[in-house]
Amino acid sequence: MKSVLLAVALLQGGAPDSPAPVPSYPWAVGETLTYSAKLGLLSLGAGTLEVAGLDTVRGAQSFRFRFRLQGKTIIYSLDDVLESYVGTRDLVSRRFVQDFVENDKPSHRRYEIYPDSGFFRENGKPDAQPSPPDPLDDAAFFYFVRVTPLEVGKKYVYNRYFRKDKNPVTIEVTKREKMDLPDGRNVDCLVLHPVIDTKGMFSKRSDTQIWLTDDARRLPVQIRSKFPFGTITLRLKGMKLPPSPPSAGR
Repeated sequence: MKSVLLAVALLQGGAPDSPAPVPSYPWAVGETLTYSAKLGLLSLGAGTLEVAGLDTVRGAQSFRFRFRLQGKTIIYSLDDVLESYVGTRDLVSRRFVQDFVENDKPSHRRYEIYPDSGFFRENGKPDAQPSPPDPLDDAAFFYFVRVTPLEVGKKYVYNRYFRKDKNPVTIEVTKREKMDLPDGRNVDCLVLHPVIDTKGMFSKRSDTQIWLTDDARRLPVQIRSKFPFGTITLRLKGMKLPPSPPSAGR
């Protein structure tokens, strides 16, 4: 990633020691995607995926990505939040926060990730753990796939998950399928099957699928995951899209 940015700077006339320009992305601060959530055929609640703002983490300007899923049935309730702090220049994770409340039982985890040093720390635990040089967390992968070239029928392998021992991450592009957007358009989508060796949304057991629009924005239109209590489907029902360059991220 750094070498690509340096090449861009040189082509634009920048000196080798000049700060690399911030790349163009198909999202911007303020982008908010809202989803209906169903457990099987039952209404469960709602979800949001948003570029919530910009922050600074140890001197690096970072996007703050936020994914929230809220729902309640007779036998199950959840309010799960993932927050990811990802560098605007290098698109690597520097902080990851999980706030889960499931059946009224709260769980909080916070990870500080140090890409230049090759380790991360989890709050409340004394030892540092190894991390790859270009780490990504669970929430960050929603945005990583939006700027990654993908072709139907291909399987991609990455060693970028921030917990080094849980690599590799695989992303299989299984097919192309038509989907309706909230504005009434019927568009082509790429159907992805991502797998990370964890217990979360992208575990092999969850069999998660993501439908991404096959265009410049690469919007997640639908997300489907299997859980022990049933299958949860998130379907895009509203979108707030700040202006972005037509060729952003491609």
